[in-house]
Amino acid sequence: MTIELYPLGTVVGGRAEPYDDDWNAEEAVIRLDGERFGPESLAGLETFSHLEVVFQFHRVDPESVQTAARRPRGNPDWPLVGIFAQRGKNRPNRLGVSRCRLLGVDGLDVRVRGLDAIDGTPVLDIKPYMVEFGPQGEVVQPSWVTELMRAYY
Repeated sequence: MTIELYPLGTVVGGRAEPYDDDWNAEEAVIRLDGERFGPESLAGLETFSHLEVVFQFHRVDPESVQTAARRPRGNPDWPLVGIFAQRGKNRPNRLGVSRCRLLGVDGLDVRVRGLDAIDGTPVLDIKPYMVEFGPQGEVVQPSWVTELMRAYY
């Protein structure tokens, strides 16, 4: 089966190069495609504090996609884990999902902080974050993840 996706917009501004930490310092705009959407597609979005954004890691060469286990960030102190046990960008479909703070909506521009996508990134979907869609029950993760994420945001 083949699935075709068309970006609904693009990240404008923020970080020009991907590096892993301090994303909360970044502000950017998600600019919707004005040929496909009007401002009414964003009506009511400004009443939310956070968004979930689905995007494509467009600068990842499809030849560098990984399907096996690796050490996150190449750190020899961290365990060998499969691609689906980490959030690295060299994923089979090169998809990223990020939760970020919504700063405002102006026409077709959605201003955000903490979106871990770079300038020019194709955005595939925007959803308001709703507490009820958050995890149910206790959240558990290995200690290497806590160490990896220490400076991420």
